[in-house]
Amino acid sequence: MPLAECPHVDVTGTEQHQAWQHRTLPPVEQLRPDLWSIPVPIPNSPLRYVSVYALAVPGGIGLIDTGWESDESWAALTGGLAGIGASIDDVRGVLVTHMHFDHLGLANRVRQRSGAWIAMHPADAELVAGSNRRDVETSVAAEVEFLVGLGADRAEAVADVGPAEGMARYLRAAVPDRLLDHGDLADLPGWQLRAVHTPGHTPGHLCFAEERTGLFFSGDHVLPRITPNISTTVDGLADPLRSFLDSLAGVRETGSTEVLPAHEWRFTGLADRVDQLTAHHEQRLAELLTAVRAHPHSTPWELAAHLTWSRPWSSYERRMRIFAVTETDAHLRLLASRGAVLGSAGPVPTWTAAVR
Repeated sequence: MPLAECPHVDVTGTEQHQAWQHRTLPPVEQLRPDLWSIPVPIPNSPLRYVSVYALAVPGGIGLIDTGWESDESWAALTGGLAGIGASIDDVRGVLVTHMHFDHLGLANRVRQRSGAWIAMHPADAELVAGSNRRDVETSVAAEVEFLVGLGADRAEAVADVGPAEGMARYLRAAVPDRLLDHGDLADLPGWQLRAVHTPGHTPGHLCFAEERTGLFFSGDHVLPRITPNISTTVDGLADPLRSFLDSLAGVRETGSTEVLPAHEWRFTGLADRVDQLTAHHEQRLAELLTAVRAHPHSTPWELAAHLTWSRPWSSYERRMRIFAVTETDAHLRLLASRGAVLGSAGPVPTWTAAVR
């Protein structure tokens, strides 16, 4: 749903927005005397970059997220800090919004260089620790079996997941030193950053509401242009879309003055953007229910091909196809919890519309 359709959502990150339109990396920006945004590129990703937020604290800097683990991203983070008169050595603590590699990836390097603590929600911390304990082959096999259980041909699932060596880097992510649950105050002196648990995109996704200024650091939970990917995973939430929609409703009335997301650009109008995102998913649920009625006894893998995507379904493969199918599965699970569809028993459930 285009931003223009919601007149009460206004771009405040104008330089970020212009850079997006020109397909360039936005500049490092000073947002307040004690707050900066540093764009850290994500190699080969349509999301392009993560906005890492640097917050001045007594004797140093605190970070919200760190960026993707790569030399290019590390250079952008260290260069951005240098540009504001700081360095990695000045980092005292890192608040991680969630476990995905574009947010957590550089945390280990930051901690090794600076001795900074790393804080996450317990649910994501548990998943990171569990992933680090598994060997790569076991992780690959588990994802392949998960996709087969959604209706994938085994050969297609193996091809989409890819070789084990491609997954190895994701199983060495930083395990946090500290845990932050809903309502906890982050240990960054001079700031009143309250953790807001917003499960959906991941089980332990956190936003941070700054109580003095009304700034809302939304991570991936609320973005100005797109909805985050809400998917089922091997060890994730049972009904992630329900969790996401409940989390959206939970942040709607925070009274924020400005939303500082991890991707795209800053904006105002959180309540209206929440309403947009909610409406989008309700439309998607309706489209999927229509597909189930037209193609009864279909698997999520089959149903994904009957939905509207940003490009022809025939062009989807590998990780993009995995995201699409697991997103379809998440929508099916919510329809099932509402009593709109029924899943068959067996290792590969198929779906039909419920008789009303």
